[in-house]
Amino acid sequence: MDSITKLILVLLDEKGEVKTSEIVEKTGFSRAYINRFFQKLKDQGKVILIGKANRARYIPATKKALMQAKKDIRRIHRIMQNKELSEDLVLDRIKNETGVLMELPENITRIVSYAFTEMLNNAIEHSGSEMIEVTMERDKGHIRFEVIDKGVGIFDNIRSKKGFNDDMEAIQDLMKGKLTTASESHSGEGIFFTSKVADKLVLQGARKKLIFDNLINDIFIKGVRKNVIGTKVFFSISIDSIRELSAVFKEYTDESVEFNKTEVKVKLYKPGSEYVSRSQARRILSGLGKFKTIILDFDGVETIGQGFADEIFRVWKQNCPDVKIIPLNANTNVQFMIERAVRH
Repeated sequence: MDSITKLILVLLDEKGEVKTSEIVEKTGFSRAYINRFFQKLKDQGKVILIGKANRARYIPATKKALMQAKKDIRRIHRIMQNKELSEDLVLDRIKNETGVLMELPENITRIVSYAFTEMLNNAIEHSGSEMIEVTMERDKGHIRFEVIDKGVGIFDNIRSKKGFNDDMEAIQDLMKGKLTTASESHSGEGIFFTSKVADKLVLQGARKKLIFDNLINDIFIKGVRKNVIGTKVFFSISIDSIRELSAVFKEYTDESVEFNKTEVKVKLYKPGSEYVSRSQARRILSGLGKFKTIILDFDGVETIGQGFADEIFRVWKQNCPDVKIIPLNANTNVQFMIERAVRH
């Protein structure tokens, strides 16, 4: 064992904690050099870092110390340069350096790990932002994180690359899942599945905010007063949630683990209207031929036009006979129009 490592461990045994500055003062070496030894001890699982700035200190990674860290540290905030940045390594640092993810139920650990790496990866590979900001915090009941970049906004990116007219078309496209602006390297599933495992997921870009609220089983699109540059992602889940990542994957995949099922809320394609046209129907169905099952949720839709029903349940179905379309929450008015289209 080298002398510096031995000195660190001796002081930890005597005092229960030690600061980098103490070792620098005793040895005369630079802070950067001493930090290498602390990093090695962290990688070996022998110490953890608690506190920030001038309150930062290392403690032994004993069960008692971990419990203390859990009490002391509930939030981590980092601004990172988006250069050779790896989402899994960022998550590892959060796990090693803070108590935010300590002693969580296994299902919550899996969900947060999946959601965080997916959302951070999107920022790394799609935003073009030079810097990325991440925050993760935890209280007695919830764990939350934010990923913020200053690059190309998520809705602007989709709109420009796919030739849409406005942000609403980009949002509608995004919500279908399995759709991506970089098909050579992405499946387009990350946001879809993250939106299903969260209690709340908020995607904000430029002029719009897309909110998935699974606590009330609804989705909202809101305008924002002040345009944001880049994309802001907010994720939240209750520590007591019984949701399972594997169950969500299973619900939307088949035996081959292929993502083949999606759900579309019809009301978001023409909000505030009782009539949905044939052109609106074509917009809803755009890109969905790759799925095997499509769930059309008519919740909140009072009635639909004959052209809309005919376009989906006769014309489009004839072109994609192997795709199963399941209407959900259709009232008697909507159901009548669907049955009429199916009979013709």
